[in-house]
Amino acid sequence: MGELLVMNELSAADFADLKDAARRLENRNFAVVLASKVGIPIEVLLRMLPEKAQAQIGTVVEKSLQQCLRVAIQLGKTSTTSTRSKMAHSMATAVTGAVGGFFGLAGLAVELPVTTTIMLHSIAAIARSHGEDLSDPESALACIEVLALSPEGVRGKPTDGAYYATRAALAQTIREAATHITQRGLAGEGGPAVLSFLAKIASRFGVEVTDKVAAEMVPVIGAVGGMGLNVLFSHHFQSLAEGHFTVRKLERKYGADAVKRAYELARPRK
Repeated sequence: MGELLVMNELSAADFADLKDAARRLENRNFAVVLASKVGIPIEVLLRMLPEKAQAQIGTVVEKSLQQCLRVAIQLGKTSTTSTRSKMAHSMATAVTGAVGGFFGLAGLAVELPVTTTIMLHSIAAIARSHGEDLSDPESALACIEVLALSPEGVRGKPTDGAYYATRAALAQTIREAATHITQRGLAGEGGPAVLSFLAKIASRFGVEVTDKVAAEMVPVIGAVGGMGLNVLFSHHFQSLAEGHFTVRKLERKYGADAVKRAYELARPRK
């Protein structure tokens, strides 16, 4: 009965698109993907990380996101749409992954900013393909928001309904950061609103980065494995972007409340 009522609000085709988006956004976090490919539980991988790694990863994640913010705002100033395919972006991240895999933790400061910037270009292309206007700072920030959308919860066990919960947690900081950027740009490092937004993204994106780095620490993986891990990393966030911008497109068409009701019925149940 609930699905029939939703079908009065969304067309059959759009509800099918929403189901696919919900599958991408709710089904698996990167820890699940990683464990299935590497064949080692994420908890075991994390125990292999040196004690100093967490602080180092946090610093590099913050610098990477600051760079991504500048790129996202700059992309909004041009109407040029990237002609590179998602596969081309993935292969570019594979090259940077080889650097991370070969040099391990020491290569992270070089590899991660490049990897996240390449991923952001891919995410921005997906956003534009779904009708986003990246000259609007809020849409540009929605591209960076993708990096925080991986289902949360116990590593390997995503929490039901994580997508809208994450968006709700980020909504106010995105609005405040977008307002600041509209009025003042990124002068003075963007001000408290922008820094608060980046900190919230970093707290979640850093979990995914830590998982990736932990896998790269496994001796048998090395540079070749680092390439493969970065392709997985890129594909994971591209999939989240497809889901996220499908939902946003439907919200523009039907209204946020109608889409949220439909999403409740569309999302997969554990």
